[in-house]
Amino acid sequence: MAHIAADQKKILTRVRRIKGQVNALELAVEEHADCYAVLQQIAAIRGAVNGLMNEMLEGHIKEHLAKDGISAAEKEKALAEVLTAIKSFMK
Repeated sequence: MAHIAADQKKILTRVRRIKGQVNALELAVEEHADCYAVLQQIAAIRGAVNGLMNEMLEGHIKEHLAKDGISAAEKEKALAEVLTAIKSFMK
């Protein structure tokens, strides 16, 4: 996945930010934080994960479906991967 290698620093920064948010959520629950604060943290995590998923899907589509020189078989495989990811994302 060339798009992951090209954007590795940016992707890892987002993943690490999500990791920090999850750690903060764990701490909030352990410390019996206010329910509203916990809900806000969960919403922030969901937003961050959704943003990462959107970015990854966009990169995958551009690299494996829209790029010139990709065979029909490769495009079919990439399309199946995208559809599977979208279906699991929508659950």
